Amino acid sequence: MQTVIYVEIILYLLAMLAIGIYFSKKDLTHNDYFLGGNKVPGWVLAFSERATGESAYMFLGAIGFIYVAGLSGIWVLSGMFFGVLASWLFLSKRFMMEQQKYKVNSLTDYIAVKFPEHADIIRWLASIVMVFFFVCYLAAQFSGMGKTIYSISGFSITWGTIIIAMIIIAYSCLGGFMSVVWTDAVQSFLMLFSFIIIPIVAFMEIKNQGLSVSAELSLRGGGADSWTGGLNGLALGAMLFTNFSWFFGWLGGQPQLSSRFMAITTEKERVTGRNMAIIWTMIVYVGAFLSAIFASALYSQGTLADPEMILPHMIFEILPPWVAGIIIAGILAAIMSTASSQLLVITTSISEDIIHKTLRWNITSKKLVHLSRFVALISGIIGIIISLKSESVIYSLVSFAWAGIGNTFSVVVLLIFFWKRVSGIGVIATIIVGAVSAVVWSLSPLEAMVSAKAATFFICLIVGIVFSLLYPGKEPKTAA
Repeated sequence: MQTVIYVEIILYLLAMLAIGIYFSKKDLTHNDYFLGGNKVPGWVLAFSERATGESAYMFLGAIGFIYVAGLSGIWVLSGMFFGVLASWLFLSKRFMMEQQKYKVNSLTDYIAVKFPEHADIIRWLASIVMVFFFVCYLAAQFSGMGKTIYSISGFSITWGTIIIAMIIIAYSCLGGFMSVVWTDAVQSFLMLFSFIIIPIVAFMEIKNQGLSVSAELSLRGGGADSWTGGLNGLALGAMLFTNFSWFFGWLGGQPQLSSRFMAITTEKERVTGRNMAIIWTMIVYVGAFLSAIFASALYSQGTLADPEMILPHMIFEILPPWVAGIIIAGILAAIMSTASSQLLVITTSISEDIIHKTLRWNITSKKLVHLSRFVALISGIIGIIISLKSESVIYSLVSFAWAGIGNTFSVVVLLIFFWKRVSGIGVIATIIVGAVSAVVWSLSPLEAMVSAKAATFFICLIVGIVFSLLYPGKEPKTAA
């Protein structure tokens, strides 16, 4: 890897650290640390939500999947896009209004205050589930960074993981939500730049080589040139439903995303953020799809042992080194934005939801910030250790996380927002069954027929409704 690429990556990492140091010098209250004190502009929150929501999956996982699947890979992005669209159009305003009404700093705290008779058990249960999944999810992000650095430079996976993870831990600890969202904004622009440049240059390379995208896809076989993957009937329905099932995890249940909605201050800021988020998503998703399809035309299957590394391979093949360095920084940005937000969720769950609200430690706002920084440091170190020692376990758990957290809590959020009869017992049952069913379903043969991402959502929905009817609550609730 050329020197200019190393220099650009180092400068990028130092810039992220500088943002954390800058916000550490601010006099942060615990509300600033957990939710930005409602001081962050809507457009920044939108870019932060988008960068956090995509992670390395967009650069590596989705690109690799579409590169192998061909045109039918578009349905994965379609499910995700409609999920993002639904969250901004139908849920963002409600999250903003509910936060202003209840003055809460996390998704867990919001759910708990809606059901005061069961508030403590909800906080304990939701926090345990989130910490369990997110520590392992965080560890997987750390491992992904180490593997990315190794694949493009040969640099030690261990030291690559440790160095970048410590930078993430540092800026997350120092500035909390404030530094996380502002670093996310920078990272979001890098991701946007990447998916504008890559497909344009890849298309020019295809023309220079005299290739035809449609012809190359046809030669690939296996339905690569078909929007349906060459399937029909029941097989087609199963493929479409499985790929589209990503939709369900975007419906308010990802705490690292819903916190961005909760931090919005005014309707004007929300509308600005909504518009920015939708435009960003359209550009990035179209760019990602085209990048993967153009990679299919340029590189035959089997070019790389790991198809998820096809994008970095193409970047180094077709881009000048100084541009390649920016794109590689964009890949790291996608991973880092997600990792820092997951670390903040862990920190909030432990220090705010458990220690401050459930155990009711009577400490000052400034001491709570110091405690949160300590929790973030310890959680990050645990994540590093797990990522270096138990990688195979991590990646198994990551496959459960979208269902175990996103789909489970999406059902809880939707029931609270739109069904006045939901009860505290119904919420508790939903969280327990959602976490368990996500793991059990993913490990069972049923996963081959219906994805846990879809199954968990509907299982939770049924459980939430049934238990709410069987055990109605006494506390008042509101619905949209």
